[in-house]
This record gives sequence, structure tokens and C-alpha cells, in this order.
Amino acid sequence: MYRFEPFIKYEHNGRVYENSRTDCENYRLELKIDESGISCKLVPHVKMKLIEFNLSAIKKFAEGELFFANGFQSWTTTKEYSAEETVKGILGLAGITGLTKDLAVAPGDYNFTDYGKKGSFHSFTYTYFRLGDEIELFGSLSEKVGYTIFSVNYAFNKFMIKKDVEGIETEDELMLLELFRFKGDYNEAFDGYFGSMKLRKPGVDHLSGYTSWYNYFKKIDEKIILRDLDGLDRAKDGVSIFQIDDGFESKVGDWLVPDPKKFPGGMKVLADAIHEKGYLAGIWLAPFFAQKNSEVVKSHPDWLVKDNRTGKPIVGSASWGITYVLDIYNEGAREYIRHFFDVILRDWGYDMVKLDFLYSAGMQPRNGKSRGQLMCEGMEFLRECVGEDKLILGCGVPLGPSFGVVDACRISCDVDLKYSPKYYNKLGVNRELPSAQNAMLNSIFRRQLNGRVFCNDPDVFFLRNNNLSFTREQKLLLAKVNHLCGNVLFVSDNVGDYSDADVDLLKEIFKKSDAVITSAGFVSEDELQVCYTENGESKILRFNMKTGKSNVSELI
Repeated sequence: MYRFEPFIKYEHNGRVYENSRTDCENYRLELKIDESGISCKLVPHVKMKLIEFNLSAIKKFAEGELFFANGFQSWTTTKEYSAEETVKGILGLAGITGLTKDLAVAPGDYNFTDYGKKGSFHSFTYTYFRLGDEIELFGSLSEKVGYTIFSVNYAFNKFMIKKDVEGIETEDELMLLELFRFKGDYNEAFDGYFGSMKLRKPGVDHLSGYTSWYNYFKKIDEKIILRDLDGLDRAKDGVSIFQIDDGFESKVGDWLVPDPKKFPGGMKVLADAIHEKGYLAGIWLAPFFAQKNSEVVKSHPDWLVKDNRTGKPIVGSASWGITYVLDIYNEGAREYIRHFFDVILRDWGYDMVKLDFLYSAGMQPRNGKSRGQLMCEGMEFLRECVGEDKLILGCGVPLGPSFGVVDACRISCDVDLKYSPKYYNKLGVNRELPSAQNAMLNSIFRRQLNGRVFCNDPDVFFLRNNNLSFTREQKLLLAKVNHLCGNVLFVSDNVGDYSDADVDLLKEIFKKSDAVITSAGFVSEDELQVCYTENGESKILRFNMKTGKSNVSELI
């Protein structure tokens, strides 16, 4: 049993207090700890602005004991770590000051967590310690007060459970922590954890089909979409959805104004064409984003979230030039978001929205709320806008706030058109960059979410032979990992160009897997092993992360 010691830091009447007591003149902490869980309620006696709260304990690590670090959001690198490893934050070009640094840190947790120390790691919402086949799981049952961050320092035998409460202003009782605990079998532990949360059931348990992004990126048009839609006829009996990704809009934020040159017929025509094929129609949006030169920004600058430091609009991304963030607590912005969802889903007729860059809802504490609180309220607002009859595929989103809200969720970074890391990966700009290797890593180590919380979206796989720097073996490896770890299976290829053999292979990969992964992890620095049962047979996938060399041809 751990001996957890509390620590709270807060401001009251202009003075900052730090305390490790559970009871004093300004507050009381009601702390309960047992083998099945941990809870802590804050009962303030005064109005306070919270700055920090954590529980810390001494933990004696066994030799070879691993710590699971769930990354901040969909794209953030996620894996098990040993005492000898180090996780670096932002490096290289991202280390300079100003807008470049702001853009590098924007999608991550770099402003409120620590990186760079050997044997020191942190995990969001849930974590586990693994020794052999047994795990010790700790999982937050709610992130509505703030992000739950588990951290370890192997060198000092330290284990800490932190609630990111920065920015909360309260004089009311607040449940700071509600945690689930379990020690034992991996699958039994996660069945128990996610089962205890009583989450909303996703509206779908499997999706397979097409998305336009990785063959054309923003360079799509009506002809390309209709051509690739027809090309998918060759695998029709295995397809359930066709998704139009970024590139249809005139400007990010002006969602109801499709680019008139590229999409002269508008977007309803395409949804109708997709439905005629018998597929669900999906479309991509970044609902909290608006480009600097968009009409919504020009007309409504008051709708934008302001930076705490400068008072200027906060910059959420540079993917389309400077991109600002809409403030969902501004009623005008809120109604605008509701309206474009209503048109896209009800008038145009799309069945699923892929909602991207969602981390932007909680980039800084504001309005007396913590980052996690803002994120949870943002996700709840999106579900309210979309309704229960339509599907949400979340992306670029902190996972805890998405639990019970989205039907499917990206659990990896974007894959890339090149298997080997690009120069910007080697610079270490941040841990959210596109990478086929990191995508597979995340898919394997976040496999516990698939089917228990939502449908895992491990991003696309490829079978095409053009516009791609993958060997055949690397393509098959990515496809196999996706099939084992995910229930959202997308290609972005024009299937009309496939050989007959690849069409048959695509149909097999699109099928929902009955595989049960019994164990997975590194067996050496670059070698991974995934043990699973499939069709009643025990199998092992072995591969080298750096090279993509594997035994996949024996398994697929």
C-alpha cells in the first residue's frame, strides 16, 4: 500500500498558500485510499484560486518494471518506458522564442509538464506499471475538474498523482480526484476500469473505407472525389464509409462556403453520391479553428480566444497560415458553431464528422476553469451540436475528455508518405509530428481503448504504388498493425488503380478482426513483438520499428 501525501497550492485574498495538511482554516481535504481506488474532495472555507494539487508517494521499483505513459493527445507519442530512457520535449528550432516556439508547443503539454530527465515520465488520465505479465493500473474516472497526470521518477523512487487545477476559482466543494485501481491481468484490468466508468456506448463498432487526405492533402476537387468514389466499387462489399477530408472549404472556419472552383456543385451533391453507393458520408472539420483571413475572423474578431499573456488572439496552428481559436463561451461563436453543424449534418446530409485539432479548446486556463475542464466542456458542446444520431471521429484530442463523447477516435499521430522519419522528426520539434513509426507505436500501446471506449482510429494504411515511399513489406506491416489494434480502417488510395490481388487483400483487411492481443512490447531497443490469438490460433507479429522488417508476410 502506498502512503500518499497531499500537497495543495492556492491563492486567497492575493496571498499564495502551500500546504500538505488535510485540514486547516481555509479548507478541508477528504482523502480516501484503498486497494480499489483513490478519491479526494476539496471542501473550501474561503474563495480560492487553485494553482496546484497532487498526491505523492515513495515507490520501490522492481528491476525491469515499466511505466506506461499515455501522451497528452491523439498524436502524442505513447509507450511503455524503462528506468534508463529519457523523453525529450521540444528541441532544435522549436527552442527559439516567439511565434515559432508557441506553434511548436501549441498541440502538446510542454507548458505545464516537465521533460528531459532520465527515468522521469508522465501519463495522462490513466497509467500502469508492468512487470512481466502483471500490471498495476491507475485510472481517472473523470477529467471534468482538470487533467489527471501520473508521473514517476525512477532515480528518486517517486510516484505522483497530479490534478492540473491551474486556473480554477471556487468556493464550492470540488471532487479533485476519483481514481480506479487494479492489480492483475492486463485485459481484466482495462475491462474493469472502462466498465466502471459506465460510458456512453459508441454509435458504431467498426468502420472501413476511404479518406482523401493522404493521396492529395488539400488538393482535392469534385472530380477527384467522384473518381475515387467510383474506384471503391471494386471493394464495395467491404466498405462502410467514404470521407472527404480537408480541402473542400474556401477557408478554415468558413465551413459553409466550399471552394467554388474545386467544388462547383457544393457538398450536398457529394453526400448524395456517397449515399447512392450505400456508404456513410463523412466530412472533415476543425470546428474550433478559423484562419486569420477567413470571413468569420474578419467579421467577428470578438469571437476569438485571447492569449492570457498578450491579450491578442491565441494562435492554435500554422497549418493554414495563422489560425485562431473560436471561444465557445462567446454566445455568438457558440451559435455559429451550432449552425454550421446543423447545415452540414442535416441539410447537406453527412453522417459522420471527423473533428480535428480539438486540443485547441483548452490551450490555456481561463474563465476560472482549468485546461481539462475547458476541454471536457468543449467536447460536451460538440456532442450537443452533432446530436446522438450522427457519428463523431475525434482527432488531435486529449483522450480522457473524449471518453463517452466520440464514437471513434484517432489514437496515433498522422502517418506519413515516407516510412523513415523525416528531417523534422529528427530535429525533435515536438512529439505530435507525423510519423508512420510512431503511429504504429501508439496503435499498439493504446490498443486497450479499442472496443472498450470507442473505435480506435490508427490512421490510414496504404496499398497503392504511387506517391509513397514504403516498401511492400512496410505497407503490409502498417496494415496488419492497424487491423489488430483498430476498428477504423481507412485507405486514401484510388482503389480503381489496384491490382485484383490488392483488391482482395483490401477486403480482408477491411474485415473486423477477431484477434485478441495477449501481450505486446519491446523485446530489444528497436524490436517489437505482438502476441495474439486470431481465428482460434496463437500468432506472433515481430518487427523492427526502424526498418519495417517483419514476419508480416506469414500472417496476412
